[in-house]
Amino acid sequence: MGLLTQIQYPSDLRQLSVNQLPEVCQELREDIVKELSVNPGHLASSLGVAEITVALHYVYDTPEDRIVWDVGHQAYGHKILTGRREQFCTNRKLGGIRPFPSPDESPYDTFACGHASNSISAALGMAVAAKAEGQQRHVVAVIGDGAMSGGLAYEGLNNVAAAQSDILIILNDNNMSIDRAVGGMQEYLLSLSTNETYNAVRFKVSRWLHSKGLLEDDRRKGIIRLSNALKSAISHQQNVFEGMDIRYFGPFNGHDVKELVRILRQLKNMKGPKLLHLHTQKGHGYAPAERDVTVWHAPGKFDPETGERLVKDTTNEPPRFQDVFGETLLELARQNPKIIGVTPAMPTGCSMNIMLKEMPERTFDVGIAEGHAVTFSGGMAKEGLIPFCNIYSAFAQRSYDNIIHDMAILKLNVVLCLDRAGLVGEDGATHHGAFDMASLRVIPNLTIASPMDECELRRLMYTAQLPDKGPFVIRYPRGNGSVVDWRCPLEAIPVGKGRKLRDGNDVAVVTIGPIGIQAQQAIDDICSTNSDAAANKTIAHYDLRFLKPLDEEMLHEIGRKFQKIVTVEDGARSGGMGSAVMEWLSDHGYSPVVKRLGLPDRFIEHGTVAQLQDIVGIDAAHIKETILGLL
Repeated sequence: MGLLTQIQYPSDLRQLSVNQLPEVCQELREDIVKELSVNPGHLASSLGVAEITVALHYVYDTPEDRIVWDVGHQAYGHKILTGRREQFCTNRKLGGIRPFPSPDESPYDTFACGHASNSISAALGMAVAAKAEGQQRHVVAVIGDGAMSGGLAYEGLNNVAAAQSDILIILNDNNMSIDRAVGGMQEYLLSLSTNETYNAVRFKVSRWLHSKGLLEDDRRKGIIRLSNALKSAISHQQNVFEGMDIRYFGPFNGHDVKELVRILRQLKNMKGPKLLHLHTQKGHGYAPAERDVTVWHAPGKFDPETGERLVKDTTNEPPRFQDVFGETLLELARQNPKIIGVTPAMPTGCSMNIMLKEMPERTFDVGIAEGHAVTFSGGMAKEGLIPFCNIYSAFAQRSYDNIIHDMAILKLNVVLCLDRAGLVGEDGATHHGAFDMASLRVIPNLTIASPMDECELRRLMYTAQLPDKGPFVIRYPRGNGSVVDWRCPLEAIPVGKGRKLRDGNDVAVVTIGPIGIQAQQAIDDICSTNSDAAANKTIAHYDLRFLKPLDEEMLHEIGRKFQKIVTVEDGARSGGMGSAVMEWLSDHGYSPVVKRLGLPDRFIEHGTVAQLQDIVGIDAAHIKETILGLL
């Protein structure tokens, strides 16, 4: 690492000549590939923006100038160039640097960006704040990797021109999110005028007008509108960005770092909002990632020399919940022609690609647009179809209003499948599915369930698509389950009925979802140990199954029989399942001692799921300790 070892911060990068920057980009890619081969993370996205990253930190005076990243998994190069190269080997590890940009970690990380589409709005806010305080600060939003399909991006664009800011928006157009990007905007970007002569002439004219002071205030708007009108007349098309009074430049090659430096220098001091459209290739510079960008979005461990992925043999292991979902959805869709699959940009991530391959006409990837996914599903359900809308739990938070207005109020038979519910591990605070139970259980008309294992997931999916079930939420975690032979018969589960997994007389343990496996282990450990505290004591275990409606018959049994209860959930403790049980017991005149185990009232950082369960106290050891404390 010749040049990269000389760069601790962007101020060091700026000491180099422009001609040295291609070498910096190459070394940056090599460093990312080397580190991620042994410490897995998001590879292809960061490789694709190496030149953009280097050019931005070379031209702009960061961190005084603000760079707002969108879709934070493309910011690994940014982290390496901003004082974290030595720590990059700790990325996503417990106590290490965070998986996505965070202002709590570095002043170079100007805003949190665990998901997508927030950069334009955040950057505009920063630009307006700088202007209000009289600061000569440049603000750049880097949006891409499919984030332009999110509605928040358009809300930001709509306000950019009206706010009279000097913001620069860089559109990293790589035709991808995780899977291949879809939708009208993507098609528009692909067909946008790429006439090199026109773009070169317009770029030079805009620079000349700026040098003459003709691009100021009302005159600037008038000239831009005249330019837009002339272009529309010549090319027979209207540029959507210029239609919003945002000056558009491009598209340009996003992998020519010297050309990017030239363009950014010329755009840097131009007044008014500007959009620079760059074509990039996700995974650029590493052949295996270029060939299969979906797999290499987050490939796990691999051999950096050969590109061979070190895939673990899972033949005799339980499957991932997402794969059971994907296989079962296809199985149900073959039986029921009304079933439709919907996902916001995650067909591979949630395994809906299994149905997409066989039934493309009944499977819809709507882009990074969670609210639209829910309302779109509601529209289909209103006309008699049964959409299975699969959204990661943390991202479904964006569709809360849609769930209320466009599912629940109308009692529509949408099956909302919340993948990655609970602690997800190394992706950290922005991705943990912590809040779905606490936030959704207050909404009328919803059925909310969580399967303890893969067979229960299949049965719940079968139940949800039966007639007149109404809006039905199924939450399940990331990763593997506990049942190897998961292809059980598809049978209905009575809605609102839980299971008593183990009888007992002294303590009742109430769980919901796969965290019940940890509770089972804790109870088995206690019962197999000759502990004085556990002598002659018995422990009951109830799988609640449904958060809504609650199994009132089962809760009456628990309330009458037990004075000591432990509730365990992989979700927010405040307002979650334990709170629901306590509220019900109190409302019905029961007053036991209830110990609630769940996620505490703080954001949980990154680490393995096992490490995080230990930290928050919902692993088998802490459950066992809590039970013994009551005994």
